Amino acid sequence: MARLPAPGSVIVPDWHESAEGKEYLACILRKNRRRVFGLLERPVLSPPVAIDTACYKIFVSGKSGVGKTALVAKLAGLEVPVVHHETTGIQTTVVFWPAKLQASDRVVMFRFEFWDCGESALKKFDHMLPACQEKTDAFLFLFSFTDRASFEDLPGQLARVAGEAPGVVRMVIGSKFDQYMHTDVPERDLTAFRQAWELPLLRVKSVPGRRLADGRTLDGRAGLADVAHVLNGLAEQLWHQDQVAAGLLPNPPEDPPS
Repeated sequence: MARLPAPGSVIVPDWHESAEGKEYLACILRKNRRRVFGLLERPVLSPPVAIDTACYKIFVSGKSGVGKTALVAKLAGLEVPVVHHETTGIQTTVVFWPAKLQASDRVVMFRFEFWDCGESALKKFDHMLPACQEKTDAFLFLFSFTDRASFEDLPGQLARVAGEAPGVVRMVIGSKFDQYMHTDVPERDLTAFRQAWELPLLRVKSVPGRRLADGRTLDGRAGLADVAHVLNGLAEQLWHQDQVAAGLLPNPPEDPPS
């Protein structure tokens, strides 16, 4: 398998915390609250800071109850459901994320369109999975640190969902990492998985988002800081994939067989 770009080699990791980065983040915030964008909407930038937009479709896969809908809600700055309800049908959510490229020092607005479908719907309706797979640029595979079965299901998910799309970005995310003291997935198993599959593996927490002074409204900037590593990770893998596909970067050589 071709080697992946090293973390931070494509996207400037902490740029969103800089003064320049905060200026760009202002277009996806309104009074420190995250703006919600429909499928046909986009952030409005002033003419001096107009930038290119890179659009990607991302399918979120995983066993029921691992936190797929909760993850997408956190990435979009929405309230995370307190009680789990299986997603009925296909739910799409648009998330914009500005990021600076290491090589060119250029800022790009990434538009991620997340597709989330309940496990029961995928099993019941044959057309659901092909619809989610069609023209997908990346697959996010979720497992829960508190559900051993969801971790053991990852190889099956990878084969079933992404087996026919070898060139598409694949990433793994472990949810409920804040409950790591009660984990059913020890670090040695994560290490073995990374060595076997050579995929990016990120961790996210399930704690409620921080609030503004009114105690009710989600703090948009704090929420972005909590998920920046996921959004930057996606941007990095997808941009690198596009550059290789366009012949602008050499395809990394495959590791020799051990």
